[in-house]
Amino acid sequence: MGEFELIRRFFTRPTPKAVLGVGDDCALLQTGPGMQLAISTDMLVAGRHFFADVDPRTLGHKALAVNLSDLAACGARPMAFTLALALPTADAAWLQAFSEGLLALADAHGCELIGGDTTRGPLNICITVFGEVPAGRALSPSQPNTQAILRSGAQVGDDIYVSGTLGDARLALEALQGHIQLPDAVLTAARMRLEQPTPRVALGLALRGVASAAADISDGLLGDLGHILERSGVGATLDTAIAINLLATYAYFTRASGQFDQELSVQMALQCVLAGGDDYELVFCAPPSQRAAVQAAARASATPVCRMGRIEPAPGLRLVDAQGAPVANTFTSFDHFAP
Repeated sequence: MGEFELIRRFFTRPTPKAVLGVGDDCALLQTGPGMQLAISTDMLVAGRHFFADVDPRTLGHKALAVNLSDLAACGARPMAFTLALALPTADAAWLQAFSEGLLALADAHGCELIGGDTTRGPLNICITVFGEVPAGRALSPSQPNTQAILRSGAQVGDDIYVSGTLGDARLALEALQGHIQLPDAVLTAARMRLEQPTPRVALGLALRGVASAAADISDGLLGDLGHILERSGVGATLDTAIAINLLATYAYFTRASGQFDQELSVQMALQCVLAGGDDYELVFCAPPSQRAAVQAAARASATPVCRMGRIEPAPGLRLVDAQGAPVANTFTSFDHFAP
């Protein structure tokens, strides 16, 4: 199978939203009046971001999901994406399953595949996604004129929220790497969160005009919230008593005997929730006056959200327990180039 046959067979589709799609040197997108194009690129590398033997259908889903999550964090509506794919071989069965997983998620969000590139090499997937967001009034003189939700908009006094559950993807990774053992049912549920994350696009759209800042949680809650704090020039406090219950499988740890003692199980659960990565949920900030609007956005998007902290003027990120006592922050989020 040649390169162009591969593209024609598995990745060429009608593109009613695009002026020009797959097959030319450039794709052409027309956005509506007063609309802005939001663009994000993510790369997934075999052995770094996924196991080489992962189900290609779930890999196709995840490859696009991580990009849609970036659009969700900005409150952008998906429009289209490009796919750059390096393959060791042109395996038709693998490509069929990969494209089915990729395109099923694309169709669910009205996001068209409009072009890309393929080459022979170690398995590597790079997607660039395009979304649209209305232009609008800037939040401050230093902000661009946009209704996009940015990392730089958090204000002192804002509540801090997260969507969904956190930490189960990291838990699955620990089990798949042989560091811990999990019952089959627990591992299956956790692995689903690792390999088929749900991009919170509907929530991101519902939070436009409500949230003051947002980021998607790809490298761990503490690290990604840290980007908001740095860009906004503020600090924050998070409640670890709330955080630990965001691990969907935490009930397993509280019942575990023999494998973990209670202190270790709490520490491991917190590591997964606070710094695990691969969650692709949203962390966002909003003023207390918007609490009802946040809950309305959660209901409208059928996405649970949890308020777990506040923005403060003092720089840095502080952790506290249920009584407000300080908790040592020994957790480190994912960094591709950390030692």
